[in-house]
Amino acid sequence: MSTIALFGATGTLGGRILREALSRGHEVTAVVRDPAKLTTEHTRLSVTKGDVLDPTTVAAAAQGKDAVVSAVGGGSGNGPGHIATIRPAAESLIGGLRTLGPQAPRLITVGGAGSLRRADGTRVWDAPGLPAFLLQIMHAHGEALDFFRTVKDVRWTSVSPAATIEPGERTGSYRTASEDLVVDDQGESRISVEDFAIAVVDEIENPRHIGERFAVGY
Repeated sequence: MSTIALFGATGTLGGRILREALSRGHEVTAVVRDPAKLTTEHTRLSVTKGDVLDPTTVAAAAQGKDAVVSAVGGGSGNGPGHIATIRPAAESLIGGLRTLGPQAPRLITVGGAGSLRRADGTRVWDAPGLPAFLLQIMHAHGEALDFFRTVKDVRWTSVSPAATIEPGERTGSYRTASEDLVVDDQGESRISVEDFAIAVVDEIENPRHIGERFAVGY
């Protein structure tokens, strides 16, 4: 059993990660700006008010935990919101954890698919015709990943989803890659939110990607 501080628990991804972690016996502290928005109740869940953009909040939430998980975003379809949130959150998370020194827990963050390589060697965000808001979201995650890759004193992991991620079935099956977009036999890149959550909690339980990004898909 691990103790986890979770940022973004009221979102689609964070909510599934919360449920997956609780179902597997972990203790979770959900750190949210508005506790009233989190309706989940569980004997191993505690809720505290806080802001991922405040390093002091991060340090307080992380103290004594085994892992910190961040599934924060900038709002569905909101490119400017992601620009204002994703990299600043990465810097705040690292800043807060650094204050804890060698006792700091691991950090696992939900990243983006935009910087992953496609079969032709281009990146997902190089595809023609992508709307501006989506490019903003992709590059916000890319900038956060660039920042994480400069960090050597905090144990971080970034988990990138498939090109299409949406609520669906919990199959318990997924595949991983490092810098490549994960595609199935039909050439499609997809993962359910439920199976993505499994991959995140699996990484908490069995660390395999400390100091690096990995991608998840079917």
